[in-house]
Amino acid sequence: MISDLSKTLEEVSGTEVVLNSKLVWMLNDGGNKSKIYGVSKKGKIVKVIKVNAKNNDWEDLTSDEEGNLYIGDFGNNESRRKNLAILKVNLKDLSSSKKVEVEKIRFYYPNQTNFPPKTKQLFFDAESFFYHKNSFYIFTKSRVKSNFGKTGLYRIPATKGNHKAEFISDFNSCEAMNCWITSADISNDGKKVALLSPSCVLIFSEYKKDDFLSGRLTRIPFNYNSQKEGITFKDNNTLLITDEKAHGVGGGFYELKIN
Repeated sequence: MISDLSKTLEEVSGTEVVLNSKLVWMLNDGGNKSKIYGVSKKGKIVKVIKVNAKNNDWEDLTSDEEGNLYIGDFGNNESRRKNLAILKVNLKDLSSSKKVEVEKIRFYYPNQTNFPPKTKQLFFDAESFFYHKNSFYIFTKSRVKSNFGKTGLYRIPATKGNHKAEFISDFNSCEAMNCWITSADISNDGKKVALLSPSCVLIFSEYKKDDFLSGRLTRIPFNYNSQKEGITFKDNNTLLITDEKAHGVGGGFYELKIN
């Protein structure tokens, strides 16, 4: 464990290391203020950016090779939303002291026709994504009882517009709620993908093109369950993880070495 996080980040749900920034960027999920937080490597908040966009349900962060930051506004607990979006924060605005404007990249799931769908089709929540080679890759979070570990992988272009999310593949880690997929990242060399759940990290490698779920799987279990919701690669062999403060546990900033 690196440190306990500030009470300001008790509902932290996204964590990202950004190129050309010395800070680790974090955000809180829906119901919180429209702000992103620059955190030192020791877990202290040193920069706060006000974002001119509603926090409908912000869930994850990612960034591109230029250092622009992207907010995943696609939390969708009941699969009712029709305003799913990714918000682009330009690199230059990460040093701003004013409220910053964002570009909205909208998308929809082509296989969702009802809002909400039937309870056995609640597969359109998401808390996880990353940027890779001019595309975003979104990993859905299942709300279907006895099928909580199922995640679908979708691709959308990293350009402004209203995009049809392209389904690539899916994966089921287990049936229990502690297998929910809550955050994702890809290593800088593109050779590893990490998916976070409350109980473990799933590392995929040796995948075919961008079907990341087709790769060789390494499962790294945690020694305790908590509401873990943020993961990012610090380097190709080191992960940074955050968890929400809930039920007397969590609220921490962690480092995990992987092979």
